[in-house]
Amino acid sequence: MNFINKLSAAWTTNNSLLCVGLDPDLARFPAQLASEPDAIYLFCKEIIDATADLACSFKPQIAYFAALGAEGQLERICAYARQHYPHIPVILDAKRGDIGATARQYAREAFDRYGADAVTVNPYMGFDSVEPYMEWTDRGAIVLCRTSNPGGSDLQFLMADGKPLYQHVARMVADTWNKNGQCALVVGATFPEELAQVRAIVGEMPLLVPGVGAQGGDVEATVRSGRTASGAGMMINSSRAILYATAQGSEDFAAAARRVATETRDAINLYR
Repeated sequence: MNFINKLSAAWTTNNSLLCVGLDPDLARFPAQLASEPDAIYLFCKEIIDATADLACSFKPQIAYFAALGAEGQLERICAYARQHYPHIPVILDAKRGDIGATARQYAREAFDRYGADAVTVNPYMGFDSVEPYMEWTDRGAIVLCRTSNPGGSDLQFLMADGKPLYQHVARMVADTWNKNGQCALVVGATFPEELAQVRAIVGEMPLLVPGVGAQGGDVEATVRSGRTASGAGMMINSSRAILYATAQGSEDFAAAARRVATETRDAINLYR
């Protein structure tokens, strides 16, 4: 099953558009994991187990692992998700943006080493920087388009032929790059008007939508702007708000994460 088919099945099976981001920050880990040598693996494993029936995808952010020399733990986390929840896509958030042989090595890292179903990529160097990922025809390339950070406007809103650059990226990916039907786009929840513009351009193409939760994106505006006619089409990511949810009563960190993930999934579903 390829990435797009697996994602579509997860939307239906779990009745969810929620993507759970895995951004492990040791400074925010629960005390019981402080002395564990594989704390990152144990933490992420618990989060995966607690939210697997609520999510349409998991998204580990590679920098949080690489900065701590924890790539081996990331390999184990991806392998654990594939083994126990093979119906849930794993997206490696790497935002790679090189070309040629170097891009091919990044693709091998994402797809062969980590076994990811999809990887985020930067289109600034053009199709040369995305094409090598297409060699893995069952995997996904998720292209940065309109990002959730305010500084994204510095380049993404530059006008070319009367339209902002992010719209050119959306149309180029949808009309030219998506030869194998394996592309998706990153569009931030913090800009619902632009999200609606992208949806109008790309039709049914999946959108990875960061920016709800800790970044403050409005759930209702996000869903109404980005959903497809069938009420799907999005992976709405929440990371820190779920990972580091404040426990209530007798909850442990995984139970708190599950509660917030449930609340987020249900809030999204109100507007599908």
